[in-house]
Amino acid sequence: MKKKCIFVLNKKKHMQTLLFNTTTKTVKTYEGNREESNIIFNLNNVPTVKIRDGFYEVMQKDYDDTPLPVLRLPISNTNMIIEK
Repeated sequence: MKKKCIFVLNKKKHMQTLLFNTTTKTVKTYEGNREESNIIFNLNNVPTVKIRDGFYEVMQKDYDDTPLPVLRLPISNTNMIIEK
């Protein structure tokens, strides 16, 4: 059985940016705004980003196409951008 791996990033009040591209099914997470900061996470094969319990929850498909939560980011200090 494969273990779930959920990270909770940046509980401090520093802003971060989550960029979700719905066409390429990718997520990039930046330390601040995307123009002036480093990429923290770059995830592929992401069918959706859900909102759950005050967090953006990034779902990634595993080897048998089952979506699993792999990353949680607090909504209170995360800007989410959705691109097509």
